[in-house]
This record gives sequence, structure tokens and C-alpha cells, in this order.
Amino acid sequence: MGAAPVATALMDRIYRHQRFIYDITRRYYLLGRDQLIADLAPGQGSVLEIGCGTGRNLAAVARRYPAAHLYGLDVSAAMLQTANAAFTRRNLRGRIRTALADATAFDPQACFGQPKFDRIFFSYTLSMIPDWRAALEQAATRLAPGGRLMIVDFGQLDGYPSFMRRALFAWLRAFHVHPIASLPTTLAAMAGTHGLSLQCRPLFGGYAVAAVLQRADAAVAASH
Repeated sequence: MGAAPVATALMDRIYRHQRFIYDITRRYYLLGRDQLIADLAPGQGSVLEIGCGTGRNLAAVARRYPAAHLYGLDVSAAMLQTANAAFTRRNLRGRIRTALADATAFDPQACFGQPKFDRIFFSYTLSMIPDWRAALEQAATRLAPGGRLMIVDFGQLDGYPSFMRRALFAWLRAFHVHPIASLPTTLAAMAGTHGLSLQCRPLFGGYAVAAVLQRADAAVAASH
């Protein structure tokens, strides 16, 4: 399925102008993205970013892992326009395929001719998706044997003064971003449901949370 028209219209409205300064401004507070990329280690495998936005992360993945097969989807047509233009400028257009699609209901075979992925990641996008649980479920079903679903997003700032938490959360709400307090417990339940292993940890004193859900390799699973 493609992107829901209402969601596309909302995201295009939010990012119609922001997309031109997005990467410059977000570099200072979307912490942990580069560590996620460093931990991907896909080799020659396939990598899907859900909510690829301006393409900043996928371009970094392309530079770091030249043998990987890269895919990105986003619900915002405006963001994808910016991403594809950036890929063209950097001579990456032939390496990275993108699709306009809803994270909660996409068909990877229709979008990319690719049913499963070795790595799937969300980088500060789950907290923007109203039905984020459905997006996680959708991603989990698209993991290849041995695949990893990797996440970095806002935490609850437990180690910060309350006035800082209130100020940041209020600012994020203006951009339809809602940090997910129940993310660690939801991921733990999902790991059990889908037979995945889970590593989840806070970053920067609770400013962010990083998680990895991993599916067992087919050969390992068959031996148990």
C-alpha cells in the first residue's frame, strides 16, 4: 500500500519549508543517529530506513557500507523530493531506492521488489507516527532471518530537571513529535511475540533511547 493521503498532506505541510534547513538544525539534538549507523554492519545485505526524510541517514549508510543495498520510505512527498535530489547530487541515486509509503501499512514487494530486509531502522521517526505500534509490528514482520530492527528516538529525559523536560516536550509537540514513555515495555512485549532478542538502553542520561530487536538466523532457529 502507498501513503495515506491525510498523513502525506500533514507531513508535507510541516516540512514544506523546514526540509531545506532540516539537516542543519537537527544535527544538534537528534543524538545517537551516527552510532546507530555505525552499528548497522549490513555487509552486502539490504537496509531499509522507515521515515527516511531528507535522506541524510541513508547517504551516510551508503558512504560507510558501499556493498549494501539501500531503501527508504517516507509518508512525505516533499521530504522524498529533497532526499532524491540530495542522492542525485551525491551520485547515490542508483544505489538508494525510495518510495512514498505509510510506515504502518507498506508493501515492500510492491515498493521495492524486496520482501524482507537484513536491517530496518527508525531514526527519530517512531515518535512522529500516531500508530507507532503498528509501524513497529509492520517492520518486525519484514525482518529477514538474522535481521535487526534498530531504533533511536527521544527518551523521557529522566536524568534532566523537570523544567527542561517540559520545555523540550512542548517544543517537540509543535512539530507533532511525542516521545514514547512505553517504548521499552512495548519492545519487550514485541520481542516475545515475534521471537526476537532485545537490547534496549538509555542514551545521554535518558535524552534518547536506543534499541535493537534481532531475529535468529534461520540455521540457528532450525537447530532448536
